[in-house]
Amino acid sequence: MTQQGAALQSYNNELVKCIEELCTKRDELSQQIQHEEEEKSKLQNDIRLLTEKLARVNESLARKMATRNEFEKTIVETEAAYTKILESSQTLLNVLKREAGNLSRATDLKSSITKES
Repeated sequence: MTQQGAALQSYNNELVKCIEELCTKRDELSQQIQHEEEEKSKLQNDIRLLTEKLARVNESLARKMATRNEFEKTIVETEAAYTKILESSQTLLNVLKREAGNLSRATDLKSSITKES
């Protein structure tokens, strides 16, 4: 019976040792899980912050692009109006030169009639 008791004691010691090893591995795995859960939480927070920042940047871009389009529209309209002004100025200059020429000929004609009289 002492031999059976010794075997039983040996089995008991080995069983306790295996249980302790399993507990140690479980504790190590629990620490790894805790670490990864913290990492996951941090990453999710980073994603949330970056998503918010992306939304703000997109809104800013949309406003700036709309403003740029308004600038473009104003520039095109201004250039078109300026071109019309230049064309009108050219037309006015041509009319003025023609009228000046007519007045000059009329004046020359009056001078020559006055000299002949």
